Amino acid sequence: MLVEFGKASYLDKARQQPEKVKMVLDKVKTDGLATTIDAVKSKLEQPLPLGYCNVGLVHDLGPGCDGFQIGDRVVSNGPHADVVNVPQNLCAKVPDSVSDEEAAFTVIGSIGLQGIRLVQPTLGECIVVTGVGLIGLITVQLLIANGCKVLAIDFDQSKLDLAKSFGAEVCNPGKGEDPVAAGMAFSNGKGVDAAIITASTKSNDPVSQAAQMSRKRGRIVLVGVVGLELNRAEFYEKELSFQVSCSYGPGRYDPTYEELGNDYPLGFVRWTEQRNFEAILDMMARGRIDVKPLISHRFEFEQAEAAYELLTSEQPALGILLEYNSDINERHVSTVELAPNSPSFKVNPGPRVAFLGAGNYASRVLVPAFKQANANLVAMASAGGVSSVVHGKKNGFANATTDSQALIKSADNDTIVIATRHNSHADLVAECLEQGKNVFVEKPLAINREQLNLVEAAYDAAIKRDTAPRLMLGFNRRFSPHVKKMKALLEPVAEPKSFVMTMNAGAIPADHWTQDANVGGGRIIGEACHFIDLMRFLSGSNITSVSAQAMGRAKGIDVTEDKAVITLAFEDGSIGVIHYLANGHSSFPKERIEVFTAGRVLQLDNFRKLTGFGWPGFKKMRTWKQEKGQAQCAAAFMEALENGAESPISYDEIIEVARATLDAAEQIRSLEG
Repeated sequence: MLVEFGKASYLDKARQQPEKVKMVLDKVKTDGLATTIDAVKSKLEQPLPLGYCNVGLVHDLGPGCDGFQIGDRVVSNGPHADVVNVPQNLCAKVPDSVSDEEAAFTVIGSIGLQGIRLVQPTLGECIVVTGVGLIGLITVQLLIANGCKVLAIDFDQSKLDLAKSFGAEVCNPGKGEDPVAAGMAFSNGKGVDAAIITASTKSNDPVSQAAQMSRKRGRIVLVGVVGLELNRAEFYEKELSFQVSCSYGPGRYDPTYEELGNDYPLGFVRWTEQRNFEAILDMMARGRIDVKPLISHRFEFEQAEAAYELLTSEQPALGILLEYNSDINERHVSTVELAPNSPSFKVNPGPRVAFLGAGNYASRVLVPAFKQANANLVAMASAGGVSSVVHGKKNGFANATTDSQALIKSADNDTIVIATRHNSHADLVAECLEQGKNVFVEKPLAINREQLNLVEAAYDAAIKRDTAPRLMLGFNRRFSPHVKKMKALLEPVAEPKSFVMTMNAGAIPADHWTQDANVGGGRIIGEACHFIDLMRFLSGSNITSVSAQAMGRAKGIDVTEDKAVITLAFEDGSIGVIHYLANGHSSFPKERIEVFTAGRVLQLDNFRKLTGFGWPGFKKMRTWKQEKGQAQCAAAFMEALENGAESPISYDEIIEVARATLDAAEQIRSLEG
């Protein structure tokens, strides 16, 4: 599916994801066409590791990995790679009697097993499996092992022959056989007890046929991907149940289970995705399922591209194995030289810059901004290596690496750009300062007081050593041409200003990493800090007080910090309020900034249109695309480095804004409990 999607044109991609098209159109309305096109292209260009079924040896263990030892043979749902890094709940030990080749089918088998668990079959029931590809053939074997009678339906006779060898009856619609009639005959005219659909097709037929051949109150479970234009009458008259199976079982897509390793209690959730892995391995060990006949091809890992080409060719293929034959210590390298392989490589004369982090924002915004500012792009680091190699080659980096510590200590660079997850910023900033490196860190600087203290101590120590590296925050909005115009208009005005900043931030899931106070810091620390800094910049005066209040509980709605108001007071008498709201509509401007002073008003919408009310000689400023100041921010920092000037944002302001942001978040969180 991913290979075909990757090869599809933009139009075909849009047809496959109509819900994303609506999101794109909404973004055009608020952010403009050029910004939206850039964001969509960047999203589609993000590298995606393929695969989720592998077996290998444990090479190393992180903290808290109970039950595993170095050298254990395990299966996991990590991507196809030489080195796979996965949480402990996504691994299972392989029994000695199960070969590596057999174990490689564990995760794919668990997908079928979860569908069976939802069907809840009992001994002797008649079950139909529609679509006997890899998952379907394992599903057939599991059902037969469970004491069920199985009818397999598919258009591929070779796959039906395999299903028949496992003990199933078969039906081939491609030969003119009627699936509904076959199902009724298979069940002695009573109707089948359940149907599991493991097919992949745009047709609605599999669901409709399953409904027609089912007995009253039969069960239908969808494991594959099929058309879902349901006929109500087919379901209504028989009171059929229909359910979509989610991957390998309970725990899937739950970050507390998958990422944090918090298991579900056995007494309440008998079968999690890890326990399903273990169940499949146990069935293999006892000879109840046989995956050897499912292996159609084997490829060396170096020929993986040919293996994926086979998937979309007309040549029949079923289970394709990728084999890794070299020793891990021979294959695993932390740094790859990119320059000789990159047609875009050239050495810029500017400061030698290395990047920590190769995510969407870094690759789409920061790297092009620094490249445009004449940075000598030395190295790019990412945890997995794939994204740093892809974006490193594209942008002319000399090297890509997975070793961030070596990059920080390297003499090949003098400036580090930190674009990793928020909880890592403070530690990385401190390490860079200790090495005497100039640092540009994407906001926030720190997500708690302890981290902020760590940065301050590291900076003070650097000053005492007389290395005096420059520290810069990615507060790009103050560098926007619209904001610079606002600043120029406001500076001659001696009267205090009143600021109203409305952030129509939009809702994001509660389990998104940015919402996690321990990872993203929450939306106030992670995002609203931008506007605290912007207000501080426009006022040109020290912050004297911070007051924050979240939307209160009503009708069962909990207090959350992404629906909040922050009020700031300044030394010069100015005041300001930030409305950070996740409960607005996407058609309203995402960011609106208003300034009231001396009988005049300035209004900026989405960093595209600035309007003046009552300003002599100024009425309107409009740009053809959003101008949030990212390129100007990077250019200002690079210019300071080249000229030996101070950082474009003073250290004192950076710390002042960080403290004010933490004040606001802490006040809101004191209400959440």
